[in-house]
Amino acid sequence: MIEIEGLTKRFGPFTAVAGLTLKVAKGEVLGFLGPNGAGKSTTMKMITGFLAPDAGRARVCGHDIETDTLAAQAAIGYLPEGAPAYGDMTARQFLNFIAEVRGFDRAAAKARVEAAVAKTELAGVLDQPIETLSKGFKRRVGLAQAILHDPPVLIMDEPTDGLDPNQKHSVRTLIRGMAAEKAIVVSTHLLEEVEAICTRAVIIDQGRIVADGTPSQLLARSRYHNAVTLTLSAAQRDMAMAQLKALPSVASVEAAPREDGLVQLTAFPKKGALPVEDVSALASREKWDVKELYAEAGRLDEVFRAITTHDASARKAAA
Repeated sequence: MIEIEGLTKRFGPFTAVAGLTLKVAKGEVLGFLGPNGAGKSTTMKMITGFLAPDAGRARVCGHDIETDTLAAQAAIGYLPEGAPAYGDMTARQFLNFIAEVRGFDRAAAKARVEAAVAKTELAGVLDQPIETLSKGFKRRVGLAQAILHDPPVLIMDEPTDGLDPNQKHSVRTLIRGMAAEKAIVVSTHLLEEVEAICTRAVIIDQGRIVADGTPSQLLARSRYHNAVTLTLSAAQRDMAMAQLKALPSVASVEAAPREDGLVQLTAFPKKGALPVEDVSALASREKWDVKELYAEAGRLDEVFRAITTHDASARKAAA
């Protein structure tokens, strides 16, 4: 439903997007990640037709965004960064205006606006000028206009930016509910959002893809994947570390003190090993005073740092 091939954009001598090739299918929720300046927003602006590429092409539902722009854009719901809107309009006026621009007659427009308002929980602020709304409500007005025409493709830049935890939960539930029938791209800085709603994640850096996989596949690249973390008293630290290191499934052990007087130990597995049962049995046999013990799926933030330019350069400099 989204196909981009060799997409490139330069601003003077700076290459923001460098030959990006990517496909997004129906039913996928793609988390689009990268450090600031990686080219995420520029890529989305090219896919939606608001910025012309210097090379390459983008197609949405089979329509080329440059040669068949209106048909491609009709298939897209777009929530750009900042959710721009007409501040002097009320939320109701703005959504009615969007419905009119999308070509709906009065009855259809009314039904579309009502459906979008219900999904984004905007009923309480419909008749307030948009400029008086909180950042979170402005964001939800932007989301409502993006889904108003029930597009097959949704492209959203930081959809939960400015929302409180309850509002984030509602928006994530909405996205998951729409996912089966759409292709959805979500650009976000919130790594927990990827695990919460995305079926796939792409990380770009300096305009190039540096990772592409399911959240589970990316987590498997973390050094914490299948590691075991346990918390116990600081007095048991040295003894526990020595015994954990002796386990055949454990490659190394790291300790981190806590402010409450406890210590957190992390046992990292040897390649292919699953040490959680060994660690649990050892703790039980030695009668350690364990406050918590759990196996780690991996840490997406650690994977993100490890494969993006800033940390990669830092590691090379340190070496």
